[in-house]
Amino acid sequence: MERKVAREFRHKVELLIDNEAEKDYLYDVLRMYHQSMELPVLVGDLKLVINEPSRLPLFDAIRPLIPLKHQVEYDLLTPKRSRKLKEVRLDRTHPEGLGLSVRGGLEFGCGLFISQIVKDGQAGNSGLQMGDEIVRINGYAISSCIHEEVINLIKTKKIVSLKVRQVGMIPVKSSTEEPLKWQFVDQFVSDFGEKKGSVAGLASMGGKEIKEKKVFLSLVGTKGMGVSISSGPTQKPGIYISNVKSGSLAAEVGLQIGDQIVEVNGVEFTNLDHKEAVRVLKSSRSLTITVLTGAGSELFMTDEERLAVEARRELDRRELMHQKRVALETNKMVKEQQEKERQRKMEISQKTAEEEERYRKEMEKIEAAERKHHREWEEDWAPREQPKTKSPSPAPPEINTPPPKSKNSAFGWFYRYEGKLPTLRKKGEKKRKKKKVSNTDTLQEQRKNKKEMEFELKLAAEKEEMYEREKQLKISRLVQEVGVIISRLAQGVGVMISRLAQEVGVMISRLAQEVGVMISRLAQEVGVMISRLAQEVGVMISRLAQEVGVMISRLAQEVGVMISRLAQEVGVLWNGILYE
Repeated sequence: MERKVAREFRHKVELLIDNEAEKDYLYDVLRMYHQSMELPVLVGDLKLVINEPSRLPLFDAIRPLIPLKHQVEYDLLTPKRSRKLKEVRLDRTHPEGLGLSVRGGLEFGCGLFISQIVKDGQAGNSGLQMGDEIVRINGYAISSCIHEEVINLIKTKKIVSLKVRQVGMIPVKSSTEEPLKWQFVDQFVSDFGEKKGSVAGLASMGGKEIKEKKVFLSLVGTKGMGVSISSGPTQKPGIYISNVKSGSLAAEVGLQIGDQIVEVNGVEFTNLDHKEAVRVLKSSRSLTITVLTGAGSELFMTDEERLAVEARRELDRRELMHQKRVALETNKMVKEQQEKERQRKMEISQKTAEEEERYRKEMEKIEAAERKHHREWEEDWAPREQPKTKSPSPAPPEINTPPPKSKNSAFGWFYRYEGKLPTLRKKGEKKRKKKKVSNTDTLQEQRKNKKEMEFELKLAAEKEEMYEREKQLKISRLVQEVGVIISRLAQGVGVMISRLAQEVGVMISRLAQEVGVMISRLAQEVGVMISRLAQEVGVMISRLAQEVGVMISRLAQEVGVMISRLAQEVGVLWNGILYE
């Protein structure tokens, strides 16, 4: 069973991923997961490779490789997708609008996707989500519509009927010249909401980007397309262009060696054999051909090109592993900083609670002292009620009746003096008593004022001390807040520095990769030049040797002729001498 699952998984990987470096990276992260059993790290690494909707089935293919204890968490971390269509009706005349934003269109090379949902809006309440692909609007398929046509189609009716399917990814493309990239919904929200950088969801790294291209060829008045085709091997079936003549129609429209022919005049070439493919290509003088550029380029590579591709793939794999290590280190640093921040916040909250408790106790002491002083002051100086005692009733006033006239007195208007002067004596005693009371009251008032002043001074000193403590407490709180701000600033600077270092590392690795590719190409070109030079030198030497041989043979022939003539002449002379 496990072998069958592994075989099906490898088949799915071979079917969906063409970049060998990404395949190696996928297998590496799966091996690392089975060693560390860290599921969030695995899902984050998988999103570096599964970076377009066509590769989303890999999440389902990996599911059987996940242990049972991680199945639920794996389902929560991976994006949800569905092939089933869901129909939603929205009112275009609603005061708050449709409550969604869309992006995409034919001019961007992708479908129409929901990129934003307004909270508590029509779309959100209807169950639409970010990353949903809109397939039909008011019953019309929009796969061949540009963005402006889609907007106009939405405006045609008051009730907008949308048929969507859940994908969980959003296209990112700022202009028609830039390559299309994809981001997962959570990464898109992080980038555009929290400005949080992420490397996941970018275009495939390394290798040549495989694109579908459709061309039209008219063979009227020509000798043919100027291409040769061949069938692919068992592990990579299909019909591929194996040769392109220079200056031919195929070269003019941009067909290259290694392009896979997918369709010709509506006929699928995926499961077609070689003879049938040749027959279809020769059946008409007007051909509409759909090809996948570079899909089988590795089938027709030379040994040097294959070595260069393998070296580039190894560099891509190393770069992916470097990105993973940097991401792990960054995550570790962020976790450590978060833990330190949490510990520091706990310490600050604990210290704040201790300071508040100490402040509360001090305030209770001060309030108790104030109550004690107030009670003592009331006991000493508060007015008391005089005890009610029975005072003697005042004597009735004496009625001074004139004494009876003495019969013996000579004059009637003389009074008799009895030796008492009551009025004068009573006035003097009252004055002395009033003076004593006034002196006593003044002394008591002075003592009372002195005690009140001492109490007020003491109370003022305690209030001043309390204000000083409050001031110190406010200063300590301000210092703590400043420390929190500085620590957050330092944390942000640290994260920025780590991201900058990561980007610099990626740039350096890419530069090293490009330099390596340039050096390999230069070495290849130098080798080709040296081989050509050696070939030309060999040809020149062979020609020179041939010419020298010809010259020597001619010279030998001429010398032979001269010697034979000389011998003839000598013979004639010798015969003449003998004759004489």
